[in-house]
Amino acid sequence: MTSPSEHFERSETPTSSLDLKALDLKAVDSTAATLPPASAGASLSSVYGKAFQAAREAVGPQNHPVSTLYVVATPIGNLADITLRALYVIERADTLACEDTRHTQQLLRAYGLDRGNSQLLAVHQHNETEAAAQVIARLAQGQRVAYVSDAGTPAISDPGARLVAAVAAAGYRVMPLPGASSVTTLLSAAGMTGEGGFVFTGFLSSKATERQRAVDIIQAESRAVVLLEAPHRIEALAQALSSLGSRLITVGRELTKQFETVHTVPAQDLPAWFAQKADHVRGEFALVVHALDKPKQDHSEALDAVSLRTLKLLLTELPLKTAVKLTSDITGASKNVVYDTALSLKKGLD
Repeated sequence: MTSPSEHFERSETPTSSLDLKALDLKAVDSTAATLPPASAGASLSSVYGKAFQAAREAVGPQNHPVSTLYVVATPIGNLADITLRALYVIERADTLACEDTRHTQQLLRAYGLDRGNSQLLAVHQHNETEAAAQVIARLAQGQRVAYVSDAGTPAISDPGARLVAAVAAAGYRVMPLPGASSVTTLLSAAGMTGEGGFVFTGFLSSKATERQRAVDIIQAESRAVVLLEAPHRIEALAQALSSLGSRLITVGRELTKQFETVHTVPAQDLPAWFAQKADHVRGEFALVVHALDKPKQDHSEALDAVSLRTLKLLLTELPLKTAVKLTSDITGASKNVVYDTALSLKKGLD
């Protein structure tokens, strides 16, 4: 086993015939699963060699303690979305815990890194509790352990939460390295103007009855809701969501890739949109159900008749702020309510 202080060097061997599943080296269509030929792969490694040098210069002086679990976000579709901190930590970690060792090995080689199988540790949804014990044992030896999922930020929809909880409970530090996430990527492009934040739900049940029950819960939720879905179930989800009527839904398809689509449509029109083109149902999906519009309040109704009449009379002779203050002083009405009512009245006069 490698000592915690040892640094692993990048491999200059060109990569060839590499399958990165959902990841896409040059933001090409994810349906093209294989990488460019060896000569192009060598060029790619050379490009990321400069990125590693920049990472060493920018991140190297920072503190990266031993006996620490580093939770590292990786790209969701475009390899260029990797961060300098992620490259630095991935290059120097003593152990890489990963959702799928084969997928992570392919990812490393795409960046020009080469790791032996003994430096990779599988931690996935079927063995996370047991594998956490192995991670803790390595942390006890003073190792730096980095955890990556197949794509995006671990422990959100992918495995990692149980690992983090176990490591923290054992008294070891957990250091998150932020980066790509389909959730925040789509939210940033959804153009939501509602208040109250959002709820992350992820994948709904594949069973129709349970899925519809979940949609009924979403219908009563006033905040935005973020969902994820696979291509073979997206049309069934769209049909279920159509019951939300005019509520807006933003669809993110193949986010960060060459054929990325971000489209907002009323829920009732969602099935028709997916039926328009065959491409609409291809790829991986994130969806945002927009927050419910907050009903507009008629502040004039909040003031009693005397307060409202006083405010109207004063507004005809005085500036708005002065009229608001005097109305509140004379009638005892809330200054905030009087002010909001005054604004509504002024708009009506204008």
